[in-house]
Amino acid sequence: MPPLARRNLLHDKVRLTVTLTGIVFAVVLIVVELGLFVGFTVTTSSIIDRSNVDLWVVSKHTPYIEQGSAFSERKLYQVLATPGVASAEKYIVRFAQWKTPDGAEESVQAVGFNPYTGVGGPWNVVTGNVADLKTPDAVMVDELYKKKLGVNGVGEVFEINGRRARVVGFTRGIRAFTTTPYVFTSFKNAQGFTRIDEDQTFFILVRAVPGTNLPVLQHDLEARVRDIDALTTRQFSSMTRIYWMFTTGAGVAVLIAALLGLVVGVVVVAQTIYATTVDHIREFGTLKAMGAPNRYIYKVIITQAGISAVAGYGLAMVVSIFIVRASQSGGAAILLPWPMAVGIFFLTVLMCVSAAIVSINKVTHLDPAIVFKG
Repeated sequence: MPPLARRNLLHDKVRLTVTLTGIVFAVVLIVVELGLFVGFTVTTSSIIDRSNVDLWVVSKHTPYIEQGSAFSERKLYQVLATPGVASAEKYIVRFAQWKTPDGAEESVQAVGFNPYTGVGGPWNVVTGNVADLKTPDAVMVDELYKKKLGVNGVGEVFEINGRRARVVGFTRGIRAFTTTPYVFTSFKNAQGFTRIDEDQTFFILVRAVPGTNLPVLQHDLEARVRDIDALTTRQFSSMTRIYWMFTTGAGVAVLIAALLGLVVGVVVVAQTIYATTVDHIREFGTLKAMGAPNRYIYKVIITQAGISAVAGYGLAMVVSIFIVRASQSGGAAILLPWPMAVGIFFLTVLMCVSAAIVSINKVTHLDPAIVFKG
């Protein structure tokens, strides 16, 4: 590392502070916007991704999970009779109206599953137990939506579409992209809450026999059972994400905001790095007058940018971690998976080095005689 690079940075601590502040602002902005996009993407399909099944049997042409259509549960027995199927469970996800004792109403999504197997059920249960959902009228909601739903604790009674619902437990961190809370309950209870016939279901969750060729099993199910699509968990998850993130435009808006954050970040970093270089233009002129090769000057400038990038990134991550943790208690989660953190590090270095290269162009055409001018 050229000693001059370190000295230039530490000589003017005010300028260094301004440079690091600009980098921190840019990186935190990028983390927040990209983190929101990742958070929204994960939230849209979390209930599918956490189902722990191999295939979802849905009504034909179902575009995403919230748009499922009811069909006869007789199809369940056709699915179970298909070679390669180890188990199959009926499943419901449908909108309903939640009513508090004071008459306030909120839309919710009733999720009906088999509490004896737990397939497709809630995760991160912090109060109560999934087995508690075996009792009549029992429901479980997420802590995030306590205030929204008017819930204070276990044992309280509410109404879902005019039917009694008793809270028996809470989960933590199960968000719904539509801001319509999930309400987990038994399949039988969900049939009553959503007012569908007792011989109908919305989905069938399938676990395949280990070693089964899933594409072949999909084909066999679609050939045996009429008017259904057999989708892998990954396929159905992808379809749901694409719908909410791109077809509705919600994800596009977040992605555009993330890209704007990136552009603003690049501009801020470029300006601060460029200003730092220009502030030392006479020093670089002196080096050139003393016969220093351009290669050495380039190395000094790029090293300054690299040091600034690493220091700024480190400070930005500290701030970002606090923001990410704070978002966990809100409706919109900001996620920072480690691959994204690593990618942002290299992006930060690239921004700073790119800005330094712009500065280098000015130094390259510098007249060494500038040091002799007033």
